[in-house]
Amino acid sequence: MDQLLVALDVDTRERALELADLLRGTAGGFKIGSRLFTSEGPSLVATLADRGDRVFLDLKYHDIPTVVAEAVRAAARLGTWMLTVHAAGGRVMLEAAADAARQRDRRPLVVGVTVLTSLDGAELGRLGVDRALPDQVDALADLATAAGLDGVVASPREVERLRARLGQAPTIVTPGIRGGVDAGQTGGDDQVRTLSAAEAVSAGASYIVVGRPIIASPDPLASARAIARELDARKPQETGDRRQEAGEA
Repeated sequence: MDQLLVALDVDTRERALELADLLRGTAGGFKIGSRLFTSEGPSLVATLADRGDRVFLDLKYHDIPTVVAEAVRAAARLGTWMLTVHAAGGRVMLEAAADAARQRDRRPLVVGVTVLTSLDGAELGRLGVDRALPDQVDALADLATAAGLDGVVASPREVERLRARLGQAPTIVTPGIRGGVDAGQTGGDDQVRTLSAAEAVSAGASYIVVGRPIIASPDPLASARAIARELDARKPQETGDRRQEAGEA
């Protein structure tokens, strides 16, 4: 299932590679975030890329434009398939990231993080953001796409709104997918704007990022396959929806 990206939110190279070997063929790619990258470094990105895996490097670059551009070039040299920058870094930084990616033969997708899924409207207010949360997501998504990025990262709660606003071309990556071992749990989870995998894809997500519901499962492969089946079951309904929208049904 190409749309399913599994977050390898673990501490060691050995466990990350074990999960990748187990889930390869069910997952469409693997996310490496700050935790694993800090523990194991860039060699793990290169190892997975050399094995043919799509690596989503989620380090959320947010710095001056020249530093971010060099980071994007370095990520591309490792074989990164997709990477994140913070849309709040501003237009010049975003344009520098997009330009740096375009200069590579193996061009990575660059997507801009809008508002973290752990934030709500009250927290945005404490950060000094006067806009309502959906309006802030819209503004940052507009900025990212206008600067030449391939798309954005947003919570599943904003996907439908963004897809209507941005059209079908931009990539929309959606973390905050819950279900499986998370079902019915409220403690220990800092995600506050979540949906299920099928709901996120139905809303228009290009890719969904799933971590704990798979990797914390007693049977990660079974959990990944269950999500893949959930997404596959949605396909006939999506086809019917598109036909109805086109007046064919």
